[in-house]
Amino acid sequence: MARPVIAKRLVEIAKKEGAVAICHGATGKGNDQIRFELGIKALAPELQIIAAWRDDKWTMDSRESEIEYCKQHGINLPFSHDNSYSRDRNLWHISHEGLELEDPANEPNYDHLLVLGVSPEKAPDEGEYVTMTFEAGVPKSINGKEMKVSDIIRELNKLGGKHGVGIVDIVENRVVGMKSRGVYETPGGTILYEAHQQLEELILDRDTYQLKKDMGNKLAQIVYEGKWFSPLREAVQAFIESTQKYVTGEVKFKLYKGNIIKAGTTSPYSLYNEDIASFTTGDLYDHHDASGFINLFGLSTKVRAMKMAEVNKNK
Repeated sequence: MARPVIAKRLVEIAKKEGAVAICHGATGKGNDQIRFELGIKALAPELQIIAAWRDDKWTMDSRESEIEYCKQHGINLPFSHDNSYSRDRNLWHISHEGLELEDPANEPNYDHLLVLGVSPEKAPDEGEYVTMTFEAGVPKSINGKEMKVSDIIRELNKLGGKHGVGIVDIVENRVVGMKSRGVYETPGGTILYEAHQQLEELILDRDTYQLKKDMGNKLAQIVYEGKWFSPLREAVQAFIESTQKYVTGEVKFKLYKGNIIKAGTTSPYSLYNEDIASFTTGDLYDHHDASGFINLFGLSTKVRAMKMAEVNKNK
């Protein structure tokens, strides 16, 4: 998600300075080269793009050669060869690739790796309750204190990191066709996602909730592939934003050793109706209505079973 922001700012500065080209240091194997360059092409198609790693003039073939090149040119980097994970950090997360992670058979060295938090094993033995509020899908407060969204994410990063939340070890399918393995720390984002979903479960109707999940996955794919500046992203985002009109309420949960445990959700727009959902019979629901519904809902299944019985009988 950071790449469209970076690309946009690069283009703004390039135009301000009258530059004819933008240079980036993404590798020829990664996704970021695609994300940077699609953003630049969409915003400034007239600019030339120089990718140092892909240019024969620099002959860079590893992170070690990059580090050595920097040393030779008086640039002292704050890490060494044995701690040269490929890391990207921003407000939302930090990602780790390289070193022992390049072999999927290896367990991550979390003592050496983690930056934003601790492993669940090293998290406190006592859980911590957190309460959040949302208005129209946007987070507004934590534990009764209103903050702007960026500060909410910062606070959730601290809380999640403390309790070992949001550590993911995945093998992903890169756009360029290869698989890559990485460990991602997203403590605040993981909590925010779960809390928001906790509220949506109460408020969105069944069909909208299902399609919103599908469209959420589609939006993730669009952003992953670097197509932020596209009509498709705008259209999908418009749908998602339209679903958030009534996503307002309070969410409570407990953080405990990597887990986010529900502890109660309320909303003035909740579609949860205890008179209907309760096991006891109420005025709003007649149990007898289910018989006709099931007969119609399962009619195709019954017809097929009858046909298969007829076919098998005639064999």
